[in-house]
Amino acid sequence: MALSKKLQKLSPSMTMVVAETARQMKAQGIDVISFSTGEPDYNTPDAVKEAGIEAIRNNFTKYCTANGIPELKQAICRKLKRENGLDYEPANIVVANGAKQVIFQACAILLDEGDEVIIPTPCWVSYVEQVKLFGGVPVLPACREENSFRLTADIVESAITEKTKALILCSPNNPSGAIIEPAELEKIAALCVKHGIYVISDEVYENLAFDGRKNVSIASFGPEIKELTLTVNSLSKTYCMTGWRVGYLAASKEVAKAMSSVHSHVTGNVNAPSQKAAAFALDHIFDFTAMCADYEQRRNAVMDRLARIPGLTCSRPDGAFYVFPNVQAFFGKSDGETTVHSSADIAQYLLKKAHVALVPGEAFEMPGYIRITFAVNMAKVQEGLDRIAAALAALK
Repeated sequence: MALSKKLQKLSPSMTMVVAETARQMKAQGIDVISFSTGEPDYNTPDAVKEAGIEAIRNNFTKYCTANGIPELKQAICRKLKRENGLDYEPANIVVANGAKQVIFQACAILLDEGDEVIIPTPCWVSYVEQVKLFGGVPVLPACREENSFRLTADIVESAITEKTKALILCSPNNPSGAIIEPAELEKIAALCVKHGIYVISDEVYENLAFDGRKNVSIASFGPEIKELTLTVNSLSKTYCMTGWRVGYLAASKEVAKAMSSVHSHVTGNVNAPSQKAAAFALDHIFDFTAMCADYEQRRNAVMDRLARIPGLTCSRPDGAFYVFPNVQAFFGKSDGETTVHSSADIAQYLLKKAHVALVPGEAFEMPGYIRITFAVNMAKVQEGLDRIAAALAALK
């Protein structure tokens, strides 16, 4: 019996595949350094942990409102007003199991068969697959290394057709770390208003911005773009709560109601103690300066080390915790046993030769590059980069 034709078109998440391969190798006693997953190496703040523990002690462990407890939705509204200049009511908010589920359900409520979704590349691995699952057509205009992978209004405009239904933004970007310049973001907002295009704005890395930059929410450019924008965020990156699985949507009441309807059939409530902990985090953890400064120092150290690897070039990321180096200079080269012809080949070669796990650019719709995360112990980062340098030097 055949499975769904849509499922047959679906590609697995390459970041999860690489991470699982690295875990299996480690289980075999192989010393693998994994740069594959985007998970902070910081622990959840102790006070946030205590809020979750207190919820359990108080028996807040039963079913609750499917789309988010009132306490958390109110805390999200306060956060959006305080940090993003956005006024929302609890009826505009939907809480889900991480940003990934929010984006999945956004595709469910927005897309009909054949609707086009503009996804500037490089892009996070799940955007394209989620759009395809709901019959959408991904349109993939490229941002360029020579412009530090920053998205411009011209790039967006070149991809708009009469079938365009939505645009997916991610700033700071995964995998490039690029931040959209505010002036360009305002122009993009105007384009979307002009053409009636929904914007799914993935802002999970918003507080990890370097060199004095500040991320801006596209919904803040006026009531018309706000009505079209689905702002997506989570507590995974900034609050170091990856395993707690709390993400959220802020959108028009019409969109939030539709997503709540889908959500109620997909899952029940997000883990109840996690919601209590998330509400505490949003209302009490405001200062990300030290963590951001630490990541910026790591970014600088990684860039310095990459600059000393002959043949490798790398755009300087504006934020997040990734670098996205260009490895095309190594195509066609061999160490005598293995010849590499693509960034996927190089990722496999580095895993086998150097025991370093990273994700090739093919996963992000941009072959020729590799993604390395520096949200890893800095000693491991340096050791991993040394291994990469030695393995690449063996390619002649």
